[in-house]
Amino acid sequence: MIKRVLIIGGNTGIGAALNSLLQVEGIETIIASKSTGLDVTEAEPNFPLIEGSIDALVYCPGSINLKPFKSLKVSDFENDLAINYLGAVKAIQHYLDHLKEAENPSILMFSTVAVQKGMPFHSSISGAKGAVEGLTKALAAEFAPTIRVNCIAPSLTNTPLAIKLLRNEKQIEGAEARHPLKKIGEANDIAAMAKFLISDSAKWITGQIIGIDGGMSTLASS
Repeated sequence: MIKRVLIIGGNTGIGAALNSLLQVEGIETIIASKSTGLDVTEAEPNFPLIEGSIDALVYCPGSINLKPFKSLKVSDFENDLAINYLGAVKAIQHYLDHLKEAENPSILMFSTVAVQKGMPFHSSISGAKGAVEGLTKALAAEFAPTIRVNCIAPSLTNTPLAIKLLRNEKQIEGAEARHPLKKIGEANDIAAMAKFLISDSAKWITGQIIGIDGGMSTLASS
């Protein structure tokens, strides 16, 4: 049974929703985010000091930087990599020994549906999240059988990060229409799967990229 979970980026959106679900069950959560003074893009981020084991590390920071390829600067690609990929690398390296002390430890990261389904204006974030998916599988192989590593790849979800894409009813209706299920995701949709993947119920699941995307990655929208 998981008792202690570290959520990087757990102050808003999916991370906050997961935190709420875990607290309902009395699971101890440790939150590290911008609001607590953490900047994952720094060379040596100010990760919180933790004593003892942690059962799960959930890395939630992300970015949405959608521009035509010709408008992107190298710094855009570097920033997306720094937040989405390198930040995860730093967090995992920092807390790896704490995870190894747990009975059924796991790591959970987040990608995007845009890695598997090509989308215009997504070259920077798709590249960064593609790196996250590769990291997920490589670490799952390397850390087995001790630590499980999985990744969730959502489509557009109603969180503060996506607010600029959902500013009015027209944008929301357009986003809903693009999904076979004709609705966009909510933070709790993703958090529920996250909670399952870090639990003992998922102890035979590792190295997986799990799409929660309203069918977008696999179905044609009518």
